[in-house]
Amino acid sequence: MPKKKVSPKKPSKDFKKKKVSDKASFSTKVVGGKADRKEDNLDAIRHTASHVLAYAVKQLFPTVKFGIGPVIDTGFYYDFDLPRPLRPDDLPKIEKKMKEIIRQNLPMEKIIVPMEKAKHAAKQAGQKFKLEILEEIESGERARVSPEINKGEVTFYRIGEFTDLCKGNHARSTGEIPIDAFKLTHFAGAYWKGSESREQLQRVYGALFTTNQKLQEYLKQMEEARKRDHKKLGPQMGLFMFHPTAPGMPYWLPKGMIVLNGLMDYWRKDHAKRGYEETSTPQVNKKELWVTSGHWEHYKDDMFIADLGKDEIYGIKAMNCPNAMIIFGHKTRSYKELPLRLSDADILHRYEGSGMLNGLLRARAFRQDDAHVFVTENQIESEYKEIFDITEHFYKIFGLQFRYRLSTRPENFMGDSSIWEDAENILKKILDKQVGEGKYELGTGEGAFYGPKVDILMKDSLGRDWQMGTIQLDFNQPERFKLKYVDKDGSLKTPAVIHRVIYGSLERFIGVLIEHYAGALPTWLMPVQTIVLPISDKLNKYGYGITKELYEAGIRVEIDDRNESVGKKIREAEMQKVPYMLVVGKKEAKAKKITVRKRGEREQKTMAVSAFFKQIQKEIKEKK
Repeated sequence: MPKKKVSPKKPSKDFKKKKVSDKASFSTKVVGGKADRKEDNLDAIRHTASHVLAYAVKQLFPTVKFGIGPVIDTGFYYDFDLPRPLRPDDLPKIEKKMKEIIRQNLPMEKIIVPMEKAKHAAKQAGQKFKLEILEEIESGERARVSPEINKGEVTFYRIGEFTDLCKGNHARSTGEIPIDAFKLTHFAGAYWKGSESREQLQRVYGALFTTNQKLQEYLKQMEEARKRDHKKLGPQMGLFMFHPTAPGMPYWLPKGMIVLNGLMDYWRKDHAKRGYEETSTPQVNKKELWVTSGHWEHYKDDMFIADLGKDEIYGIKAMNCPNAMIIFGHKTRSYKELPLRLSDADILHRYEGSGMLNGLLRARAFRQDDAHVFVTENQIESEYKEIFDITEHFYKIFGLQFRYRLSTRPENFMGDSSIWEDAENILKKILDKQVGEGKYELGTGEGAFYGPKVDILMKDSLGRDWQMGTIQLDFNQPERFKLKYVDKDGSLKTPAVIHRVIYGSLERFIGVLIEHYAGALPTWLMPVQTIVLPISDKLNKYGYGITKELYEAGIRVEIDDRNESVGKKIREAEMQKVPYMLVVGKKEAKAKKITVRKRGEREQKTMAVSAFFKQIQKEIKEKK
């Protein structure tokens, strides 16, 4: 039967005594009175705004130590080491200072500084993060700040009394920043260089657009996103939780497992019809496996490693592909077996820096609807077509818009460049034919280290883009594992393999779905599909009868038999996003009917229980 529902740190005086003016720190040559830049574009203006942010923070917190301040898709940010934690009321003060600087219309001056003088000034000012960057530039570990300058020199940009190490591409002056089209949105902690072993800085984010209208649209979207935040809604709905003993690794609660299993059960049934065979492989493998696959060289830093000593080093499974190669190669294969479609939905573990973790969207433990399809070269196109059909089918169920991106060879690639060119040409030909020329995006250098890929980019109800599934073409790993099949003429040939996920990470997919639907998942996926609400204790018996009928019919149902008002019961059911609330009072009991209230609607309909059965069963079956 179903269950029942139930104190700031002050700046150092010593620093003020030895403080050196930014402007006076250098003996430099100024290149022009205005900043050089390639074009008047939004990135240049956003980059300038990050300098203005740093200047404003310097005025309010004179002892600040500066990290970095790059441009991002919606604006900019800057990392600071401050004498005290920021408070929400600090943002309006910083923003006010920024606007003062913008109104002054200060020019962005490019200055070229000898490396030794730049390092000396950074040491005098106590700017240890800038000093670290300068030392990396000098050693060649980091590219020179501006490519056109001589070795032994670096470029800085100056606005007013503030000078910052930077490579350029700015607006000509602070006055070019649209004063009514930017806003500081929030702040967060950020480790220096993303490493948990380094200092934790405070990152201030700003949004900047070309017009106030666009800014307001973005702020409205941000507010809506906050309401839909899966990290808030998921625990509220009893789907999952996190605990500090396992950072980035979700605990799936009973209701959450219903959602997870609902997605996977449908995936299994659909793929079984398409000839996929499910496997399960070890969670821990010796280092040698990862060396053969190339992951030890290219991916080791993102894996959990277990070093047992005595030359026993293991890697905890971060991806399924090496194990799929082992399964293919464990016996003699014939061309008649190809395409061989092996799926694997085991839990994977990847080491993500704590600053990168984001609920289910970026986790250290997750599942994928993974599959590896072993094919002959002349089967690649037809198999991609089939996978495109699967993508269309699955994304249509959820009403999700998507598009494709061809991601090509990265800098740190494995294998022969000619093999990569062949693989990229094959994928381009397939996309041109199946999707249409010019109807997909190009991600230059964004391929996997072993092969190019077609990424599935999804757009949610807020217009946000997410990279979900991926379909990768790999000639390298089968070669490294020495995989062979017996061809028609009796010769041994190496197969190609298509690595593919459609949902992608199930955890991430569910996180996106929660935000896409604001928690109101489709009825077929909801852990509680309907709830029975007797208006008084005297009607509990009738309510239990209806609950039993629904339960036996395969409907996930609960009854709220508490001695509370029906209004309160409805409000709480709505918070839980239950699709159907069945109110039963004296009239309903006497007529052997129920009053149905659908999620998100005020209108109520009284109907026979049998009629409601047919309605909800049809909705679940059709996955509307």
